[in-house]
Amino acid sequence: MRIYLASASPRRKELLKQVGISFKTMPSEVVEKITKTEPNEVVEELSYQKAVDICGKLSAEGKEDFVVIGADTVVSCWGEILGKPADKADAVRMLEKLQGGSHQVYTGVTLAWKYKDMSAMYATFSECTDVTMYSMTAEEIRRYVDSGEPMDKAGAYAIQGLCAAYVQGICGDYNNVVGLPVGRVCQELKRRGLWQ
Repeated sequence: MRIYLASASPRRKELLKQVGISFKTMPSEVVEKITKTEPNEVVEELSYQKAVDICGKLSAEGKEDFVVIGADTVVSCWGEILGKPADKADAVRMLEKLQGGSHQVYTGVTLAWKYKDMSAMYATFSECTDVTMYSMTAEEIRRYVDSGEPMDKAGAYAIQGLCAAYVQGICGDYNNVVGLPVGRVCQELKRRGLWQ
């Protein structure tokens, strides 16, 4: 079956390539609507919207025998859900909130698949990883924000990038923090006979 990734994220693409999954990229442009408040439910809802969007487009094109992977990641800290920063000031605010303590990273994933004459089927799940960060000075935060790296990342940081200098430890799936719990994705695909 052909696999489609409903995301333009270079990090998600790298993770799928790393484990040997062949796929095509078809980013979703759906207008995200959040009706949930719990972080795990928010990412599951958004991943579902992305997967449904691409599944519908592929079906409309007459495609069959495909799997769509939709994903969304957020950071949760002290009850606040942090997505991508709106601007540099927002990135500074997020990093000030995260430094010197622990927070959670949630990634929701929806698999949507369709065989020849069957209706599309869906499976949605999420993973949570705890991340503890060292304290950062105001100058370190400013320098990191000025690097540009935080601007397209949930919670305004990349664990696999420059911010690794401030990560004290994690509990859970590292790849989940990068943007996709790829081990869980592989197991969910295998369990359904969608990849081997």
